Amino acid sequence: MISINKLSVNFTGDFLFKDISFVVGDRERIGLVGKNGAGKSTLLKIIHGLVIPEAGNMVITRGFRTGYLPQELNSIYHKTVWEEVLDTFVEEKKLEKKIEKLTKELTLRNDFSSESYLAVSQQLADATERFHYLEGDLIAVRVEKVLLGLGFKPSDFHRQMLEFSNGWQMRVELAKILLQKPEIILLDEPTNHLDIESIQWLEEYLINYEGTLILVSHDRAFLDSVTERTIEITFGRIEDYKCSYTEYVNQRLERISSQQADYENQQKEIADIERFIERFRYKSTKAKQVQSRIKMLDKMEKIEVESIDKRSISFRFPPAPHAGRVVVEAQNLTLGYEQLEVLRQIDFSLLRGERVAFVGRNGEGKSTFVKAIVGELAPKVGHVQLGHQVKIGYYAQNQALLLNPEKTVFEIIDEVAVGDIRTQIRTILGKFLFTTEDTTKKVKVLSGGEKSRLALAKLLLSPVNLLILDEPTNHLDMRSKDVLKNALLQYTGSMILVSHDRDFLQGLTEKVVEFKNGTIAVHIGDIYDFLDKRKLATLQEIQKNSSISMPSKGENKISTNKIEYEERKKQEAQRRKIENQISKIEKEIVQLTKKIEEIEDKLADPELFAKEITSDSLYKEYEELRKEINKKEQMWDKLVEENF
Repeated sequence: MISINKLSVNFTGDFLFKDISFVVGDRERIGLVGKNGAGKSTLLKIIHGLVIPEAGNMVITRGFRTGYLPQELNSIYHKTVWEEVLDTFVEEKKLEKKIEKLTKELTLRNDFSSESYLAVSQQLADATERFHYLEGDLIAVRVEKVLLGLGFKPSDFHRQMLEFSNGWQMRVELAKILLQKPEIILLDEPTNHLDIESIQWLEEYLINYEGTLILVSHDRAFLDSVTERTIEITFGRIEDYKCSYTEYVNQRLERISSQQADYENQQKEIADIERFIERFRYKSTKAKQVQSRIKMLDKMEKIEVESIDKRSISFRFPPAPHAGRVVVEAQNLTLGYEQLEVLRQIDFSLLRGERVAFVGRNGEGKSTFVKAIVGELAPKVGHVQLGHQVKIGYYAQNQALLLNPEKTVFEIIDEVAVGDIRTQIRTILGKFLFTTEDTTKKVKVLSGGEKSRLALAKLLLSPVNLLILDEPTNHLDMRSKDVLKNALLQYTGSMILVSHDRDFLQGLTEKVVEFKNGTIAVHIGDIYDFLDKRKLATLQEIQKNSSISMPSKGENKISTNKIEYEERKKQEAQRRKIENQISKIEKEIVQLTKKIEEIEDKLADPELFAKEITSDSLYKEYEELRKEINKKEQMWDKLVEENF
């Protein structure tokens, strides 16, 4: 289907990638991974024909189409959502007009046996067959299904595109691609603008899609659900793994460990050969053996160890100051904008040390409620108040856009830093991957990821006991998300977390607050507990509807309920036991991860690498810790599978 041969792209004198080759087959599901700037988006643009490589070639099966969703759009729309999506069906519309024209022509003729009549009849048959193949008669049904799946309400269908945010416009573009049914779909961070329900719908759609998929995403759960092959772009080349993302991570570490062992053995062999050559170089009786070993060295294929990019944001939140027992309390709260009511008569409380996740479709009021808590939006009815000595650290969904574009990186931090912390500004920025040169850059020239990191850095400067984070992982790569999650696991205050990233949310909260139809519902457990309950509720609703005409006798009902109650008690006891084991393992993983980070900091010290013995021992300790973490993670996976 796609054959890429010795492809090279050169930007500003440096190769983004060089001489890369791989083949993509029919119906393959590929996750394209690599650090920010590795060339993932560029490779998608090359496949779609938007970028021409400096060298190499690419061949796509004749007649196969590509559908490409970029990270950002700059389109200007002047139509409704429905009209914009219908514009996708170009061929179907042409066929419909052709069928109408040919049908009308045949009804006006009576030369049924003529060759021209038979030719027109054949054209009509061919056009009708193609029209039905493309499901042209089901366009309205297909459009409605996809738009609803991506989170639009029926009332949104005939609203103007210009009324929607960029994120919702991106959903329309995604809908157009899915409805076109191209043989190859190329998606660059498609989940950035989707809520959890829409992501789950898209997962199911892509899993069952008949074409090929190449996907760039920082959503680990999404990658694991959808992809079966992982191609990594690293240091200008590619590594191909026939597995999903999580398995790729494990295989990559094993491969690098094996490379290191082979490299060390080869280096020892090379050192022995060089010592022999040096020792007997000038002895005529050994001349033949010396020449033989010199040739051996020349012909030896040198083993290279793939280096692990250890750069990532590194930080810990300051200890949370003491606060009152009730951190946030809302009573009979109604919120909205002008005549629009978003949330109605809601009650909510957050206690000291509690961690909750806000979930729900976009537009259901999550960010609106957050704005009311931080004081940016006044209630229409009721009240929301903070507890005693509560100090908020707030990361807004558009926090990066709120940074002054004309100020430098250093100035952004300097304007909020006070006391002794001012002497540590460059150190703090360094932990967020800003070099000395970067600190003089103006905010307006930073990438989306750099702006997000800078906004997160600002959160560190004041100790807070209530963290409110609204989509903090947008634009962060996998490793940076892991570091942020680890910091949040160790945070001692209360937390409200708005996110659509299931893998990031898992284990961070013990309550889920669902926003739906202008109200909220609280669910005990973390995000996967909530999602499992939602699936169960859906199944129960189906069963209820299917058995509505089959009432059972009261006696049987009581007996059944008693059995079910006893069974639930047993299951709940077993569940609590496993949950305790899971919690214990999670704490052990956090401690092991902390030790690894300490070793990584030491290994990053150039002076340490001059001491080979010390660095070798640290590397061995690092590998042992990685093995222990892998072992703990396998135990964790097994327990989670048993529990759910």
